[in-house]
Amino acid sequence: MPSSLWPARRRALATRAGTVAVLTTLVGVLLPAAAAHAEDRTVRGGRLDWGIKSSFQSYVTGPIARGGSTLQGGAATVGGSQFRFHSAEGTYDPDSGNFNAGFSGGVRFTGHKKGGAYELDLTISRPTVKVTGGSGTLYADMVSKRKGSGEVASAAQVPLASLDVSGIDMTGGTGPIALNNLPAKLTSQGAKAFAGYYAAGTALDPVSLSTDLAAKSGSGAPGEPSPKRSERSAPSGGKTEAGRIEDAAVDWGVRRTFREYVTGSIAKGRWKLTGGAKDGGALFRFPQGEGSYDAKKQKLDADFAGAVRFTGKHGLDLALSKVAVEVKDGKGTLSADVDSKGDRGATLRNAPLITFPAPERQLKPKGGLVSLTEVPTKLTADGAKAFGGMYKAGSAMDPLSLAVAVDADAKLPALPDLGSSPAPQSERAARAGGSERSERKTEKAVNASPASSDSSNAVPIGVGAGVAVLLAAAVGFGVVRKRRGADAPEASGTSDS
Repeated sequence: MPSSLWPARRRALATRAGTVAVLTTLVGVLLPAAAAHAEDRTVRGGRLDWGIKSSFQSYVTGPIARGGSTLQGGAATVGGSQFRFHSAEGTYDPDSGNFNAGFSGGVRFTGHKKGGAYELDLTISRPTVKVTGGSGTLYADMVSKRKGSGEVASAAQVPLASLDVSGIDMTGGTGPIALNNLPAKLTSQGAKAFAGYYAAGTALDPVSLSTDLAAKSGSGAPGEPSPKRSERSAPSGGKTEAGRIEDAAVDWGVRRTFREYVTGSIAKGRWKLTGGAKDGGALFRFPQGEGSYDAKKQKLDADFAGAVRFTGKHGLDLALSKVAVEVKDGKGTLSADVDSKGDRGATLRNAPLITFPAPERQLKPKGGLVSLTEVPTKLTADGAKAFGGMYKAGSAMDPLSLAVAVDADAKLPALPDLGSSPAPQSERAARAGGSERSERKTEKAVNASPASSDSSNAVPIGVGAGVAVLLAAAVGFGVVRKRRGADAPEASGTSDS
């Protein structure tokens, strides 16, 4: 090879080596990032909305069965026909798309009452959704009284319904997962557990769910509770003041049928929580209670933060704020400021809305916590005014739970965890009706979070594409340089000859 070609040869080799080194460095940086996004994740927090079977609900509450449904374990209702289960826990593998999420809460259906018993008695609780290998199944704990014989059977985690997840890409998620309106069919085992009311293969109501994800190596659930009042303004020396409430919360859902009316087909409304109030599905939590507690007199006075406002069609606009609870002489009262509009609107200040029993035995601190759990409540005369006469004074309202920490180390009960993502609702289904099934072929089930969130399933996909492009570029560059390196001596030799 002529000596005049060596400088060009060396420059080509140096350029190629430098470029490959840069590309290798970029690939090395990006590949770990892609691998990190593929780490197995924990399902922590979320909700599942399911009507089970609307026609069954209509039958239970209709003129034949003359029954109803009761909620258990913090389950709630959504609109007029769905039940909401909460506090999802489980696992998710972004590589395979395998998903496993169990939810808390239950619903009991009863009907055909004879004497003091019900011929129809069915409880469905703790639903679990598993997606693996392109197929989905909903499991649940079942207690049922068999139709005809009356034999009671119970079973844990029965494969109740098969879920159609065809065409949904479950891989690559890093943020909240939302599966919307999944078609469901009763399985053969589910038909038996359903007390024989329906045959296997019967279509059930579609299932929607939304869950949060957390890296297994991460610590703590999203949305850590706000510090207790004692932590925000602890007295000098860290001692608890006599009679002082360290922290408190009152949980009250107002009334189940009222919430169903607000979000149902008539009012088509919503509620909005402000000032620190939190949504627990079947209840609203008013936190950061401050006040006093007298153990000897069994007396308690507490004011709470937060407000709730219900709005909807037909003039619905009702706001409750400045919630307060007073307990004395074995009786409790919840008061609030009321602002409602419309023909029967009212503006009330510190109005007693409901009363509830508060037995002395339940007001004794245990572990530094005074608590009342799901005690029955009744509407007052002022409460009837607040609701514009929709309910009469004395009407049963939702049960109330009260937790008061009189010790700085006492912790309040956890609120049902509905997750941070929006309620799982398919807008496409509402707009296009039956066309959603055709759209599901390209649907990404692992929904990206809102733009303000740090979580997005687009990141690993984008990184993977970037790595592929860089690898292709590195290989292509090597091939081109090799060809040029091989051709260059001939060209130079020809020109110099």
